[in-house]
Order: sequence, then C-alpha cells, then structure tokens
Amino acid sequence: MTGRYGTIGQVFLIKEDYWPLNTTLWVKDFHGNDPHFASYLLRTIDFQSCSDKSSVPGVNRNDLHRIPVSLPPLAEQKAIAAILGALDDKIELNRQMNATLEAMARALFQSWFIDFDPVRAKLDNRPPTNLDPATAALFPASFQDSETGHIPKGWTIQPVGGVVDCVGGGTPSTSEPKYWEGGTHHWTTPKDFSSLQAPVLLDTDRKLTDAGIAKISSGLLPAGTLLLSSRAPVGYLAIAAMPVAINQGFIALKCNDCASNFFMLNWCQTNMAEIESRATGTTFAEISKQNFRPIPVVLPPEELMAAFTAKVAPLYSQITANLHQSRTLATLRDTLLPKLLSGELSVAPMSVTST
Repeated sequence: MTGRYGTIGQVFLIKEDYWPLNTTLWVKDFHGNDPHFASYLLRTIDFQSCSDKSSVPGVNRNDLHRIPVSLPPLAEQKAIAAILGALDDKIELNRQMNATLEAMARALFQSWFIDFDPVRAKLDNRPPTNLDPATAALFPASFQDSETGHIPKGWTIQPVGGVVDCVGGGTPSTSEPKYWEGGTHHWTTPKDFSSLQAPVLLDTDRKLTDAGIAKISSGLLPAGTLLLSSRAPVGYLAIAAMPVAINQGFIALKCNDCASNFFMLNWCQTNMAEIESRATGTTFAEISKQNFRPIPVVLPPEELMAAFTAKVAPLYSQITANLHQSRTLATLRDTLLPKLLSGELSVAPMSVTST
C-alpha cells in the first residue's frame, strides 16, 4: 500500500486485514510474484514522476503502470526479499525493544514520583518492593501537605523555570550562505522530531557554520539537553545525543543534578496535558517560555534524583545504541536494495532441503 495524495512514495507491506482509504493505492494481486519482493521493488519507484497535481502531490496510476522494471525469477525474488527482510526484521525488533525500555523507565518514574509507592509502603510498615536497602532508605516514611496535595516529607515544589534553565532558539537568515554552506553544527527544527521512534535525537536535517551559530542567542547546546517543541506541534520531546542548536520552535531544558534530563523527560511526558493547556495562539498553539517556566515540579532530594538517574541511564543508553544500530541497518538495506534489484549483486535462489 502507498499514498495516492499528499505524502507519496512511502510503501508499506501490510500483513493483516485493513481498510484502505480513498487516498491510498493498494495491491492484492501480485501476478504470481513475491509480495515481499514487490514491496521492495515499489520503494525504488520515483512516484514524484507520476504526480499529476501541482499544489497537492498525487499519483497518476496510468503513468505509474507504464514504468518498466527489471523482474528476476520468483526464486530469486524470494532470496532478495529474505535478505532485505532480515534487516527490516532487526530494525523492527530494535523498535520493540526501545518501546519496552521506555515503558520501564516511565513505570519507575510513575512509581517513585507520581504514585509515591515506596513512601506508601513505608507508611504501611511494608518494605518497598524491588528496591535495595540503600535506595529504599532514600524515601521518607510520611507525607506533608503542599499546594499540589500530599507529597513525600522533605520534598519540595518549585517552578520548572527555577529548577532548570529554559532557553529558546532562532533561525539565521536562510538567504545568507555563510551561515549554512559547509556547516558542521547540528541545527534542529520540530520537523526533525516527526519521525523519531524514541526520545533521542541522533541527527538533524540541516547544519550551521560557526557564523550561523553566532546568530542564535542560545548558541550550541550541549549533548544531553532536553528539547521540547513549543509549536507546530507542542509536545515533541527528545534528548539530544550531540551538541545542537535549535530554532524558535523549541524550549530547551538545560538540566542539572537537581533535575536530570531523564527525570525532566518523564516529567514532561507525564505533565503534557498541563503543558498543552498553557499554550496560546490563534493560527497554531504555542507555549511560550513565560507560560512554561511557572509550571510546578515536585522535586525529591538530590540523592534520590541521582538514584533514579543511575537506574534509568542504562535503559536510555541501550535505546540510543539500538537507534544507532537501526540507522546502520537501514543504510545497509537502502544500499543493497537497488544493487539487488538491478542484478548488480546476485543472490542464490532459496531452496528447501529435506532429510
């Protein structure tokens, strides 16, 4: 299946029953060819050359049908699909692993900092579950009243702007070559976040020169900075894996020992409804730094913050490693795809043996 209008050129092999919208093109009769192979073959087609719409891209099926393709025998089709499919299967497995790792980090944040499970256990004279004695000792055994309700004794409530530095970005003039040509510094916009499958930013579409960085008041932000898109849309989140500059569509959170980037990432995810409710605007919603900074954050002591960071850091480290591996696998797949389909690289047809 592929898009017929709007976003065209992305091809999906769907293995379950589905309802296609009238903005899609779909194939169910493969004329005796391997469906998996056909999905890879279609990914090499220039759908833009079949577009008959000026304002909204749209595929003209008559033009599409006339495109000649090189078709290997069925056995070779299956062999090609098996090679490329193995790479895609590993990429999908990494995505599932990352979703599990993210869920583990969110569950720990929810238990410690939202539900206060260890505190409630102590209050009931029960040992906190799944905690070593040293970590359990960091939690109090009672609550105190606060402006947001009961919170663990000794914890504090502070505005997010008083806990971490919140800064914005900008866009150097795109008509000035010295800001962009030959740029080596990552510069990101919310568009880079639209395809992220995990809250880690590994790369950006555009890069700036030193002169371009100098035009942005927040400059080059360090690796580990948490980025929150403040408009178009509000709510994309990712931790930068490298130094990065940002455009005006972000609030960057420069975290510290009082509130680590992993803590603030989960805090933003948990409090996204509150963040979105403070957005304003008529054309599109936008949350300003002025409206974001006063949002209250319930903060544990630094020792407990450090304990949380130590527990979830390996999870996010594995997420990052999986993302790097998937990028490498995707590059290998995309390199092999045209070579296998054109016959530049040959593969032995798959065979089945019995004993």
